Amino acid sequence: MTLSVILAAKGRDVTTTMPDRTLRDTVRTLGRERIGAIVVVDGERRVHGIVSERDIIRAVAARDLTVLDDPVSGHMTTRVETATPDSGVIEALARMTAGRFRHLPVVEDGRLAGLVSIGDLVKYRLSEMETENQAMRDYITAVA
Repeated sequence: MTLSVILAAKGRDVTTTMPDRTLRDTVRTLGRERIGAIVVVDGERRVHGIVSERDIIRAVAARDLTVLDDPVSGHMTTRVETATPDSGVIEALARMTAGRFRHLPVVEDGRLAGLVSIGDLVKYRLSEMETENQAMRDYITAVA
């Protein structure tokens, strides 16, 4: 199965920010939206980075709360791993697990098209496994 299936179910809306916004604004948005990361884009929705709760905690720990007045561009992860809607769910899970990150922007034609979290992928995979298990039980019951 591909990420397009997950995006079709959850939607393609992604909370984003611009590189010049402050970490303080980002913290407020994370709290208000109850999310763990924000994709940093330009006006054409090209991905420039991602800033997560972990990035903010590291920045505060390295300095102090004055870091919250810095632009997000100084603290975001700039080497962002991305996927396409045609990327496989298992492949995405493997990449996220190996890279130890929890959010994967989905890019189409060079622009942000969605975002999947490790939770989205695990939820989908568990549902898929339950469907397979039920099919197997139904088959066994029909044969017996």
